[in-house]
Amino acid sequence: MGFSDRKRKSRDEQDYTVTLASPHFPMDELSEDVLERVLSWLPTSSFFRMTSVCKRWKSTKTSKSFNLACSQVPLRDPWFFMVPNDPKSSTFVYDSTDNNWRNLKNRNLRDDFIPVASSGGLLCLFCSVSGDFLLCNPITGSSRELPSPIFPDNKKPLQAVAMSALTPSSYKLVTVSGECPNLCFRFYESDSGLWSKEFNLVKTNNGDEYNDDDDVTGTVYFLSKTGHVVVASNNLQRSPSKQYSSVITVKDNVETVYFLSSYGTIIACDLTNRCFTELPKLLPPFLEYSIDLVECNGTMFVVLLSEFYESASLRIWKLENQSWVHVGMLPPAMSHELYGRNGDINCVGGAGNKILVCFNTSPPEVYCRYFVYDLVAEQWSELPKCFKKDGEAVEFVSALSFQPRIEATV
Repeated sequence: MGFSDRKRKSRDEQDYTVTLASPHFPMDELSEDVLERVLSWLPTSSFFRMTSVCKRWKSTKTSKSFNLACSQVPLRDPWFFMVPNDPKSSTFVYDSTDNNWRNLKNRNLRDDFIPVASSGGLLCLFCSVSGDFLLCNPITGSSRELPSPIFPDNKKPLQAVAMSALTPSSYKLVTVSGECPNLCFRFYESDSGLWSKEFNLVKTNNGDEYNDDDDVTGTVYFLSKTGHVVVASNNLQRSPSKQYSSVITVKDNVETVYFLSSYGTIIACDLTNRCFTELPKLLPPFLEYSIDLVECNGTMFVVLLSEFYESASLRIWKLENQSWVHVGMLPPAMSHELYGRNGDINCVGGAGNKILVCFNTSPPEVYCRYFVYDLVAEQWSELPKCFKKDGEAVEFVSALSFQPRIEATV
């Protein structure tokens, strides 16, 4: 190859490099449909920045075709909606994609509503005074208030609220009410805009025995625990933000509810066959522990904090073939500092494979730590502290997980 060929190749490479570096190629030459498909795969955090790039990109904010393109992205890394000690404080979320805290400035939540459930890109909030529900997209700030499922003559206490997002614009709520052994449920579907009638649940065993026919993985999981619990005390303490929180998973068209009873046992409610049963206990009744239930990838996990031999142990379990199987344990170097603080855990499962554990203590010693466990990588990580503009650290008592989807509608 002569000098002229080498020179020509060098020029060609230079022209190609300059062309790629040009701000007018290739984005400006893409059709609107292709551009929106490309932008839809960016992390959701980019959505707030890209609307200020140019008028064309800003138009995606109200584009129906862009929302459709976003809805075709199968899964987004979870954001954790954090619930602070002070309900009137700013709304913070943890972005697991960027591993960063974000302040949701477009907050559109009423102070008399508390977050109780989440699914897909939506949060469900509940007002204990009126019995009404509020659905919102925490990213866009859009919201919708639903009617109360509780009729004036119905005095049964609400036990659990579960939410399932079928599509970005279709969702289902399930409420479980009553006291054991007299439990019932009803559901709301966004497509019909109506609540169903009340269905009774029948107990199928006497407590500690386990029914082979019960489905373990098609479930609503009741995330209701807060407080230092003695299982035999019949006094499970709960924070308002986690008192009713639940999630739904479905297997073979069977929906089942798992929730924590007032004395710390796990109750499984089969919504399809309208019956419920108790699951085996994880620990002897004389041990003190804090417990919570989460869902990841269609499987129910139990997160349990206990103290034994002057050390704290935080472990994750799942139920397989009528037996509890150990899944993961917080390394002793990380769990040692939790010992003796009389704290409680509030946990939530994220989209894909992440479990967030919030550890909190009550005054006079306020102590908060937040851990994330990756079920696939089998690795623990600790979240950094979140600070306000004035430099003060924010304390969170619990969290709800949602996928940051701008196309999710209420």
